[in-house]
Amino acid sequence: MANAQADTYLLALDQGTTSSRAILYNSLLQPQCSAAFEFEQHYPHNGWVEHDAEDLWQTTLQSCQQVIRDSGIEPQHIKALGITNQRETTLLWERSTGKVLSNAIVWQDRRTARFCDSLKQQGLEPLFRERTGLLLDPYFSATKLRWLLDNVEGAREAAERGELCFGTVDCYLLWRLTNGKVHATDASNASRTLLMNLATRQWDDELLEILDIPPSVLPEIRDNASDFGHTDAEFFGHPIAISAMVGDQQGALIGQACIHKGMLKSTYGTGCFALLNTGSSPIFSDNRLLTTLAYQLNGEPTYALEGSIFMAGAIIQWLRDSLGVLSTSAESETLAEGVDYQQSEILVPAFTGLGAPYWDPDARAALFGMTRDTGREELAAAALKSVAMQSQDLLQAMADDGQPATRLRVDGGMTDNRWFLQALSDMTGLPVERAAISEATSLGAAFLAGLQSGVFNSLEDITALHKVDIEFSSNLNALIRDEIRQRWLAAVAKIR
Repeated sequence: MANAQADTYLLALDQGTTSSRAILYNSLLQPQCSAAFEFEQHYPHNGWVEHDAEDLWQTTLQSCQQVIRDSGIEPQHIKALGITNQRETTLLWERSTGKVLSNAIVWQDRRTARFCDSLKQQGLEPLFRERTGLLLDPYFSATKLRWLLDNVEGAREAAERGELCFGTVDCYLLWRLTNGKVHATDASNASRTLLMNLATRQWDDELLEILDIPPSVLPEIRDNASDFGHTDAEFFGHPIAISAMVGDQQGALIGQACIHKGMLKSTYGTGCFALLNTGSSPIFSDNRLLTTLAYQLNGEPTYALEGSIFMAGAIIQWLRDSLGVLSTSAESETLAEGVDYQQSEILVPAFTGLGAPYWDPDARAALFGMTRDTGREELAAAALKSVAMQSQDLLQAMADDGQPATRLRVDGGMTDNRWFLQALSDMTGLPVERAAISEATSLGAAFLAGLQSGVFNSLEDITALHKVDIEFSSNLNALIRDEIRQRWLAAVAKIR
């Protein structure tokens, strides 16, 4: 078990799609202090989503500094730092100065849809799927990187001269935290680029050649628990060992203690991501799910089957910020409580296309079945239920791949909403377990940092530390569930 020490702390840095958060944990993974800062989203064109890289860095730095300040913990008592991050978001910067060439292209961005289509028309998707476990979709980093090289003035020439660094957010933050000393990524983030070979866990030369990406821009791939260097002393007053990096969804898989084959978690943040641990061998889906690396420790891989939904908590943000239907996100629970599941309204939230298992970048959102009685309550319930229905789409695809789920562990901001969790259990027919600590993503990063730095002895230690807060069981008649599902599938078909 854990080598518990009263004066030993682990710092988790969780850089997400809408905010950056830092959480300080003790050696029993009990949160001691946290701080978070939101930042602006940029939408320069239809389907484009960008972040200012300096916003990512400054909010990350501020959250860490505030946690250290507010906790009163001296930085020399922080044993290690773990980074977890929004995946697939793509940055390109100058190796000599660290200057970013353009805004970061966010994972939700769809600008490379036509390029992905052209690759499919060349018959290349089976090759990419075999090598990387992924589909040819704008979601992933490689086509975003290709777009930057082709569309930022001078970028390709500078890349060919070895002057540029590519990175996902983990890699960029590592570069900044070490003041440019380390250009590295971890195997879980690398597996989301469309460039890492799942079998070798190294960059694939043939795929790089097809996409015309110079190998010199790529970071080194390391284990998830590894020596990633130290933070520069100027940032926190004392160097802190950076001992782990992990993509946010893989971090949540570990934070939820889904470390054995067949265990499933679903995280409800901006999007929704369901990961099923498939053990030491990758399983390739016949139902357009993704095969991804869950984590790599001591050079040994563990794989997962993943379903990705682009819009989950972001739908509630849309109701709040764009429509003014909600004054707070939490209000959605109160409004939905009086609405029957068999309401006529069905929202298909394809605001940035549809993710798994449809992978339709051109689909757009629609609300069906409105009547004169449709009001704030019905909109809130339809929005929450749409996330439950999309989750059922993912679980059905897993079952069709021979990987049926028996229970669902959930975490993320949306899981504060008990109406949603009951709807999730009712719509999927599965028991739903909410983690005692909703920030499972950062918990996973902190655990990996502790594993690398000797605070924990083995991966099994996370099982003893995992706690369930509450469990929901389905109360819905199977015939009614099926009727609602058929109406949902019909609505999805109309927007495709």
